[in-house]
Amino acid sequence: MNLMYTASGFVVGMLVGVTGVGGGSLMTPLLVFLFGFKPAVAVGTDLLYASITKTAGVFVHHGKHGSVDWKIVGWLALGSLPFAGITLYVLKNLMEVGKEVTGAITFTLGVALLLTALALLVRSILLRKAAKTAAIDDEHSNQENSGRFSPRWEKVATVFTGAVLGVLVTLSSVGAGALGTVALLFLYPRMTTLKIVGTDLAHAIPLTAVAGLGHLSLGNFDLDLLISLLLGSVPGIWIGSHLSAKIPEYFLRPVLATLLLVIGVKFVLQ
Repeated sequence: MNLMYTASGFVVGMLVGVTGVGGGSLMTPLLVFLFGFKPAVAVGTDLLYASITKTAGVFVHHGKHGSVDWKIVGWLALGSLPFAGITLYVLKNLMEVGKEVTGAITFTLGVALLLTALALLVRSILLRKAAKTAAIDDEHSNQENSGRFSPRWEKVATVFTGAVLGVLVTLSSVGAGALGTVALLFLYPRMTTLKIVGTDLAHAIPLTAVAGLGHLSLGNFDLDLLISLLLGSVPGIWIGSHLSAKIPEYFLRPVLATLLLVIGVKFVLQ
């Protein structure tokens, strides 16, 4: 166990608990810039870390609140899992191991961070609009009655969203949190925020697990790092979730968005 990794996991976990920002958008750049991990190793380890931590979150959302729409999870997975597999296949077989793979992962990580920064700013706008919309309670809302489009096109849009997330998450470990939530807020404006978050969280588990195991098979993984991050992040998330009511979100989100924007530009220009 490395105490510096554990401390970093604690800090990131606390920020996730306070802001709800996906851990990958904070953890992966930290591992690359602060600790000097190769982007591929940082992404692969963070994906497995995310699949474990998000599993605990789903138990809370589904077990305690019943706030997961499993049909939407299924349509998202129909797009994300095959495209995660295709992306892993490309990384393994169609690109030379080394500079090309590192370059693709670094560039995609930068793009994903830029999109996440934008999502953090757009999310507040969508939430304000959702507050003015007559939301359907969690027990009665579903894909058919809470969607923006007709049921057929709603399914197509959901599968397409899953496909985009599948590629982004597999290449960067970023997108399963902030981007997925914003996409669902747009696609299902009459669904409660609690159910949106629970559904996005449930979809992130198989996606991060498949992508993480794929990176594990490519050798992009550090066991000591994974254990250290978990030991720090679990108490960090718990403390952060309790602090969230006391720290003004309207202040933290723009600060985080600006930070992610700067880091994203740095990755893209490398």
